[in-house]
Amino acid sequence: MPELPEVETVRKTLKKLVVKKTIQNISVFWPKIIKSPVEVEQFIDALKGETIVDVGRRGKFLIIYTEEFALVSHLRMEGKYGLYPNNVPYDKHTHVIFHFTDDTELRYRDVRKFGTMHLYKKGDEFQKPPLFDLGPEPFSSEFTEQYLAGVLKKTNRKVKSALLDQKLFVGLGNIYVDEALFRAGIHPERLASTLNEKEITVLHQEIVATLSEAVKKGGSTIRSYVNSQGEIGMFQLELYAYGRKGEPCKKCGRPLEKMTVGGRGTHFCPNCQQLEQTPSK
Repeated sequence: MPELPEVETVRKTLKKLVVKKTIQNISVFWPKIIKSPVEVEQFIDALKGETIVDVGRRGKFLIIYTEEFALVSHLRMEGKYGLYPNNVPYDKHTHVIFHFTDDTELRYRDVRKFGTMHLYKKGDEFQKPPLFDLGPEPFSSEFTEQYLAGVLKKTNRKVKSALLDQKLFVGLGNIYVDEALFRAGIHPERLASTLNEKEITVLHQEIVATLSEAVKKGGSTIRSYVNSQGEIGMFQLELYAYGRKGEPCKKCGRPLEKMTVGGRGTHFCPNCQQLEQTPSK
């Protein structure tokens, strides 16, 4: 599933492609993708004649803004947007097409059909699902060491599971949680409430640094992720932990291991990330 760096990369490229384009019509071939409004015809009618003015992001969600509306889009596992001339054939995995007045089309393609779209009046998008209960952005002024310490100290969950909770803060998924924990030297199964002040300081720094570096590199190409212009991300070349089971640790040389934490495949170094429950300070 694309995480914050991948979605931010899509946002940037999509903004270059579609801002100032006017929607002439919309074709929806898989209605279940449209979650709000319930009636697909209402979704189509609302956006006809609208001009796209901006493309935003909240956590792992894209927000396509028109003059009157906010379209909240979640790519899930395989969702992709692409801009095409209207005379280029589309395949069976293309489920929504936004036809523009300039004879181009923004196509949403999703092999697994897990993606979602919610349409709201501009200004309502943050008051309703799926954005209404998300935590702060990792790059925001709200996401301080003190905030991170506060939310981790209040949970009895393992630290990996806590970091994946989008209600605590947004954008981290399986890849970047593994990376941040490795870089911070924290075992994924540590109880979040046992992290001391120094560990939380380092973890906060590594979360921000890891995500920042990944955004600069265009995200990671895991499975079939590409951005809106068909370009792959390059941060996978910088990965320390994720997807490297059995490979030597880049710090100590010991083979990396993989286990399951909270139902998620988890990569770590048993030497650099030792499981120990230290007293809080």
